[in-house]
Amino acid sequence: MKGISFNRLADRELTEAVQRYDAESPGLGDRFLEEVYGALGILLRFPEASPRVLGQVLRFVLPRFPYSLLYEIRDAGRIRILAVAHQKRDPRYWIGRR
Repeated sequence: MKGISFNRLADRELTEAVQRYDAESPGLGDRFLEEVYGALGILLRFPEASPRVLGQVLRFVLPRFPYSLLYEIRDAGRIRILAVAHQKRDPRYWIGRR
């Protein structure tokens, strides 16, 4: 998606979540991915709408899955996804990512 980039660990988290959901129920991983892409579209339109959680890092909570997207707004409004975080994980495990 143009205007959005993923930290390599965040990209891995997304891939692993899709695989886990597909293993749980065929097609569920695709629904999760659709939810993430929908969230990314919202972030591109309204990047400042999410609350800040640490410094310049913001958190968008997915409505139907227990995940959050942690991100920064970079130059020219580009979005950098730092983590695709399950909400039961340590809430600050991603600190230090860029």
